[in-house]
Amino acid sequence: MDRFDRFQQRNRVLALPFAVIRKFGDDRAGNLAALLAYYGFFSLFPLLLVLVTVLGFVLAGRPGLQQRILDSALAQFPVIGDQIRRDIGSIRGSGLTLAIGVVGTLWGGLGVTQQAQNAMNTAWGVPRSRWPNFWLRLARGLGVLLVLGLATIVATLLSGLGTMSGLPVVGRMLPFAGTLLLNLALFLFAFKVLTSVTVPWRRLLPGAVLAGTSWSVLQVVGGYYVTHQLKGASQVYGTLALVIGLLSWLYLGAQLFLYAAELNVVLAKRMYPRSLFPPPLTKADKRAISDLAKVDELRPEVHVDVDFEPPPEADREPEPRGASEEPKPRRGSESAAGAEPAAGAEPATGAEAGRAPERTRGGKG
Repeated sequence: MDRFDRFQQRNRVLALPFAVIRKFGDDRAGNLAALLAYYGFFSLFPLLLVLVTVLGFVLAGRPGLQQRILDSALAQFPVIGDQIRRDIGSIRGSGLTLAIGVVGTLWGGLGVTQQAQNAMNTAWGVPRSRWPNFWLRLARGLGVLLVLGLATIVATLLSGLGTMSGLPVVGRMLPFAGTLLLNLALFLFAFKVLTSVTVPWRRLLPGAVLAGTSWSVLQVVGGYYVTHQLKGASQVYGTLALVIGLLSWLYLGAQLFLYAAELNVVLAKRMYPRSLFPPPLTKADKRAISDLAKVDELRPEVHVDVDFEPPPEADREPEPRGASEEPKPRRGSESAAGAEPAAGAEPATGAEAGRAPERTRGGKG
């Protein structure tokens, strides 16, 4: 195991993914993904209600386009999207009542963006004293939701181009490439806005590429997984199978999102190679542990310092001569008269004992 650990530390192809997995575990990102799935579940239906209501006002008289946009949004949830579609409608009312209903529903849908900001700040090791205040978090959450809504409309237009007749095969593939680029841009924007520290765009590009390309695979593989989850759960839980399938799908998406974020952190802060079986700890291990500890700085006047003890092997290494021991005095160089001999030492001879008082008297004189 130690030989394999040393091998993976020397091999970057293995060291990087192992470091991402270690960082994911150090941040307890599995729990963060569960919180994202929980808040995402309770935010999904309110946000879809707001989307349907806004589309009803903006695209009044064009129900066909409204349905296409809604279908494009629900297409991100394979298998369960059709079941959700039957339960989604617009918010009813007029005037002030409708406005209060839309604002209140939108407020209920902001929980997932708040939790996503907490997860990003934890992954980047941002101290809690530097996390944005309530109003800034609210503004960032609304900005992310607005961009996601616009992206849904753009995705609808791209999917419409792909279904046009008369286009060659290459022409039909262009809309899918455009959808992939749109996903890359969305993840890049989310990583940038949801993090409270300033991170260059190029540092966020690797995670955005991983998340954007993996999202398409997740829609196929995740759809297969959720289908089997629903198949097994529907026989036992009946209508609650939709809840189980939706939570499973959201949890898979949240894990993908956080793994991509951890990749950005590991590359940006050079947190690799990591030791699989410490001790000893590598420099990347110490850097990751220090960042995780500094997250708990709750106030600006609180400072967390991290120190590391040497590994057990270092205690058995021979130390340089004179590094830790007191230098042994040369013969006849004692500076204090009448000093008691050390335990087990031979008593001084008469000649040596007689010279010491003379030196002391000479020094006093």
